[in-house]
This record gives sequence, structure tokens and C-alpha cells, in this order.
Amino acid sequence: MTEVISVKFKENGRSYYFSPDGKTVKVGDKVIVETQNGNEFGLVSEANFQVDEDKIVSPLKKMLRFANEKDLKRVEDNKKKEAEAFKACEELVEVHKLDMKLVEVEYSFDGSKVVFFFTSDGSVDFRELVKDLAGRFHTRIELRQIGVRDEAKMLGGIGICGQPYCCKQFLSDFQPVSIKMAKEQGLSLNPTKISGSCGRLMCCLKYEQDAYEYLNSFTPHVGATVKTENGTGVVTDVNLITGNLYVKPLETDSIPFKTHRDNVKVVSSGKKRPKNDKNDD
Repeated sequence: MTEVISVKFKENGRSYYFSPDGKTVKVGDKVIVETQNGNEFGLVSEANFQVDEDKIVSPLKKMLRFANEKDLKRVEDNKKKEAEAFKACEELVEVHKLDMKLVEVEYSFDGSKVVFFFTSDGSVDFRELVKDLAGRFHTRIELRQIGVRDEAKMLGGIGICGQPYCCKQFLSDFQPVSIKMAKEQGLSLNPTKISGSCGRLMCCLKYEQDAYEYLNSFTPHVGATVKTENGTGVVTDVNLITGNLYVKPLETDSIPFKTHRDNVKVVSSGKKRPKNDKNDD
């Protein structure tokens, strides 16, 4: 076991392990840590705790110190520089007539590197743009193309549920989401109903998938032939959450009646549910 602390570099970003180097911290502390890209400013997301060594990426970098007033001022200055760099880059993109949308600019803590995040429908030849940016800011320049889900995470917004985007609030990683999940949850397959503002399938489809898979494992689905207290019939509608079914009798032209999955026995499962739908990553 090894003692570590977890540190985030962005409020909604991923946490990374660092050695406390003999220091005791608390959640929310502002610290300076050593990284492979130099010293960085971050927030403690989890205080001193023990983890198995196989969960640590070697070599384990260490926390250097608690952030002081000078460090905090540098962070604020970097934010101002990021805003200036964003505007300057947008102007240069127009000059070079590049098919790209600038999303965010990020200065390293020590100012030795500036990363420009952008989206584009295809590949972009930004070599001349990099030269111009390097000449203006006199530091190392990196342009990084990201996807639309990453763009939504960076910019934030309000989803169709009326809440801020999950990716902006708490999701540190994107999980694979597929059309199969929407089908198994009985949702409309209309893209406008199951897609987020980024245009991809909503991340929240993943949240309840385990529960729906469990309920689907023992609930008769539409098209199944079942024995009920009122005779044999075919399932015409299913509510997985309540367990209620609507069954149309085979022997008569009666309208479907309501029953519960606990009160039926499956005679024939009918068509199988679709499987192996492609993920929408």
C-alpha cells in the first residue's frame, strides 16, 4: 500500500494520484504538484489515503507545496492571458481561413506552454497558424483537436432535463452509449429525443442501463406468448418499471387486458431483442 492524495487540475476534470511527500492535506486545498509537463496548480479532491501499488502509474509524482499568494496571482494572470490568447487565435483563424472552431485556451502554470483546443469536421493544416501564435506569444504552442462531447464538457450548458450538463458537473470520463440502451429502456428512437446538445446520444442513458438489463432478464417482452389467469395471450405492451403487462387473448377478439409479470408464465419468448448495436462515442 502507498499513501497518496488525489488532485484535480479542473473543477470537473479527472483526479490524479500524487505522493503527499510527508504533508497532510484536506479536500479543497490548493497545491502545487510535479507533473511530466512541469509544475502545475491543482485542487485536492481526496486527502491522504492508501491505495494498492498496482493502481499507481510509476513514477509517482509528488506534491511540492501548498499554493501561496504568489501562485494564486499567477493562476489569475494566466486566466487573463487565456482570454487574450483566445481572441488572438480566433482572429488568426479568420486570416488563414481555416475550417476550425476554437473552444478553449489553456496556459500551463509556469507559462511555458499554451494549448488551443478546437473542433473541426476534418483534418486541419494549422502549421502557419502555429508559427504566427508562437511569434506572438513567444512560448510553446500546441493545437489539440477534440470531439463534440469534449466541447460540451468544456463549454457547459443546460440539457433538455433543465439541469447543467452532466459532463460539466461531475463526469470525469465519457462512457460508451449505444442505441441498444435506448431500445431496452423503451425510449423513442427519435434522435432529437435521445441526443444531447452535443448531437451524440445522451450520457444519462448509461446511468440506469444495469437496472433495465436486470428487469429485461425476467420480464416478458412484446410479442411473447404467456399464460395468464385469463388464459393464453400475446404481450402487446410492457412497463419494465412497474412490471405491468398488457396481454391480448389468443382465443378471442377481446382487447388486451392488464396483468403483472409475476402472474404470467412465458410459453414462447417470440422475437429476441436486438443486440450488438454500435456505440455512439
